[in-house]
Amino acid sequence: MLASAGIAFTAEPAAINEAAIKHAGRAENIEPLDIAILLAEMKAAAIAQQYGQGHFIIGSDQILVCDGEIISKPKNAKEAGEQLAFLSGKTHQLITAVVVFRDGVRIWHHVETPTLQMRRLAPDFIDSYLAAMGEAALFSPGSYQIEALGAHLFTKISGCHYAVLGMPLLDLLAFLREHGLAPNGAIKAG
Repeated sequence: MLASAGIAFTAEPAAINEAAIKHAGRAENIEPLDIAILLAEMKAAAIAQQYGQGHFIIGSDQILVCDGEIISKPKNAKEAGEQLAFLSGKTHQLITAVVVFRDGVRIWHHVETPTLQMRRLAPDFIDSYLAAMGEAALFSPGSYQIEALGAHLFTKISGCHYAVLGMPLLDLLAFLREHGLAPNGAIKAG
């Protein structure tokens, strides 16, 4: 998304144990929104330690919540099928958080919470969907990617499209423009 928006960046994975943080957060009754912010912040903080002054470090995280349960990325096709069966016919939220660090300090964060209504899915449809998706079904919570075949799973999506994809891009771009970061190419920030 950032590359398509003309933002030059380097992507680096942060070495944090997301599963343990989610588990601890739920054990302490921390709201999923706060867990998403915490995960995004921890990712950005871990990477910020590797850079000197003047760098903007962006961390993001997305948590799927349905019926009070946090749904993480599936570990295998069986778990992906179970997730889709659980979400079938239900409404869920994707809590999408982004945090920006500069000079080792958090200077901004934003959260979007799109709501998605999944249609009722027959078991044979779930099987054929997962076969068509292959390994890609394991890349996101809920076992779908709306920008691909996952679009067939939904009857309604409300909220920021970019947040569904994994980052509240419009608000992030507005923040970056405020701090003088212009897109690559012919247009100027402003």
